[in-house]
Amino acid sequence: MQSAVKDNKDLLKEKLKEIFGYAQFRGTQETIIKNILDGRNTFVIMPTGAGKSLCYQLPAVVLDGTAIVISPLIALMKNQVDQLNALGINAQVLNSTLTKAEITKVRKEVLNGEVKLLYVAPESLTKDENVAFLKTANVSFAAIDEAHCISEWGHDFRPEYRRIKAILDQIGKMPIIALTATATPKVQLDIQKNLLMEEADIFKSSFNRPNLYYEIRPKVNTRKQLIKFIKQHKGKSGIIYCLSRKKVEEVAELLKVNDIKALPYHAGLEAQVRMQNQDAFLNEDVDVIVATIAFGMGIDKPDVRFVIHYDAPKSLEGYYQETGRAGRDGLEGYCLMFYSQEDIDKLEKFNKDKTVTERDNAKHLLQEMTDYAESGVCRRRQLLHYFGEKHTDDNCGSGCDNCKKPLDRFEAKEKVLLVLKTAQQTGQRFGVDHLVDVICGVENDYVLSYEHNKLEVFAKGVNPENPENLQHWRSVVRQTLLYDYLEKDIENMGTVKISEKGHYFMERPSPVQLSKDHKFDIPEGQEEEEAPQNDSLQATSYDEMLFDMLKALRKRVAKQKNLPPYVIFQDPSLEEMATTYPTTMDELAQINGVGMGKARKFGKPFIDLIAKYVEENDIETAAEVVVKSMVNKSKIKIFIIQQIDRKVDLEDIAESKELEMAELIEEIEHICYSGTKLNLDYYIEQIMDEDRQQEIFDYFMAAETDNIASAMEALGEDYSEEELRLMRIKFLSEVAL
Repeated sequence: MQSAVKDNKDLLKEKLKEIFGYAQFRGTQETIIKNILDGRNTFVIMPTGAGKSLCYQLPAVVLDGTAIVISPLIALMKNQVDQLNALGINAQVLNSTLTKAEITKVRKEVLNGEVKLLYVAPESLTKDENVAFLKTANVSFAAIDEAHCISEWGHDFRPEYRRIKAILDQIGKMPIIALTATATPKVQLDIQKNLLMEEADIFKSSFNRPNLYYEIRPKVNTRKQLIKFIKQHKGKSGIIYCLSRKKVEEVAELLKVNDIKALPYHAGLEAQVRMQNQDAFLNEDVDVIVATIAFGMGIDKPDVRFVIHYDAPKSLEGYYQETGRAGRDGLEGYCLMFYSQEDIDKLEKFNKDKTVTERDNAKHLLQEMTDYAESGVCRRRQLLHYFGEKHTDDNCGSGCDNCKKPLDRFEAKEKVLLVLKTAQQTGQRFGVDHLVDVICGVENDYVLSYEHNKLEVFAKGVNPENPENLQHWRSVVRQTLLYDYLEKDIENMGTVKISEKGHYFMERPSPVQLSKDHKFDIPEGQEEEEAPQNDSLQATSYDEMLFDMLKALRKRVAKQKNLPPYVIFQDPSLEEMATTYPTTMDELAQINGVGMGKARKFGKPFIDLIAKYVEENDIETAAEVVVKSMVNKSKIKIFIIQQIDRKVDLEDIAESKELEMAELIEEIEHICYSGTKLNLDYYIEQIMDEDRQQEIFDYFMAAETDNIASAMEALGEDYSEEELRLMRIKFLSEVAL
């Protein structure tokens, strides 16, 4: 299948310049390419932006036949194929985005020997018809990109990747090059074992990206911080990663209404829209792309100047890979993450339906993410240590927030000694959490089953005066590992053992300085809200006199219509009216919880009152605010309305949009409060009999507030929060809209 190629250094440099426009190879690129040309299996571990793609693209051009490139990211396939075609190289994709006619055309070109690189999704590779087709093709070699997807210990495990080696063996004998930008020592080992590449030549580059600056901020007033940061970097390209598709749409819209050119990018968009948005970003028609963490963009844009994590990512591997999209041209790159424990808690909930092993792995990855965020140690040192690389300097200068503004340090010789003794006495067979439990005297089932409560070190770290004792000791153990007194056991995931340096320290203890951790507690009243609001409004107190007048008017209108006052407008809506002074129907419809439906039904006396009040008090209404409110035009709301009209079960709607049931109900509430009538009878009748429905309905008709907590207290434990919220939607749709 492979045609021998003369190992000609001049030929490779000539092709490098002629086709790709580079005068010199970078790092180990040339050695890797020669290794492939020699027909040897090759394993490349190289950070994002270091030139991995060239390592298989150039040999594919030089060799006879077609190289198969297996990639999980459709966006990356398209991006690379477009670039290669622009260079005059015939590269094609074979994935689910193609029509039957397009697939036939690609296959014909491959069999004719015209295609040099064929990009294939792992799902497409495993199809019988594609295996049969590739058996008849002249395949030069196979490149497995994003190889960490093979490993269940990695951050993006994909079961289809486990089948790749068996499928390639069916196609024929060929050399393999596996490439990844994010692999811990454990993941590296797993990749080699799964691909039967234990004897492969390994080329590992440094994970250090000296041109990137790492910063983590508490998730407080995030929208204000986001707008301010991007406007400080006006005209520069940036990526913002969010946890959910819903948040992607909201943040993209928030940026647009604040005069920032931005577009969303996630798997829920139509393929054509996704490609258009990606091209707009690559072509600099927009400055910012907002994407989900779960859906890898795979873009190859060298001048991304900042990467922002609006929500915490699932793992350090994911974080490193995503931040690695900044500064790929070697120039400045700013990596900012907004962090809160609430994000970590949400991610943990997403793992509840996984198998026990997958759940444990995911929990371990999240704990590593938490440790990284909260630690006061050099961020660069932490990242490199995670990937098995030593960073000898305690301080990277001004390359991260912890080194730019160091936290206080404390003397910890005795504490490090206690950690090492605990590791020794527990047999060096456990992880960080277990060591912390033993030191802090936690008598859980795990500690008791091993009788570690009887060890001399048990509860030696207990400090009754320090309520944060567990967190403190976790930081000490973590830094003991980070400074190489402990080391990870690669064969046993999550286990640590005493290093050579640690044994020496136990024999000859010496002073040790450790860093305090960050306190990312969010001050009361400043928690991040789910739906983007007008931050300026939250900071500004409303006009109390107007608010009282609006409440009085609401009471009169409610009495006339024989409805509870909250059905007309809720208090938060009145507060916003008393802040922005809407005097037209359109302005009133923009108030949160109003919408055009309610505005038309109840709004006229309210805007008449406000207009008169504004005129009498000579009030200048604010047309601009620091962070403008955004009208929610999210497609998800249209989708939900359509599905409810078709009487689709709410569970199915939630699953199709990757929402928790509570999140879906919240979306439905927003739709209802904005003036759209929804008929949920088909669903409510499945879960509640008529008597239960009537009792709740009667309660809301007589209640002074629609507060769910009040309803639960009044109706007792017989009713769930979900039932009450659904009945509140039914009630408001029938009597208020």
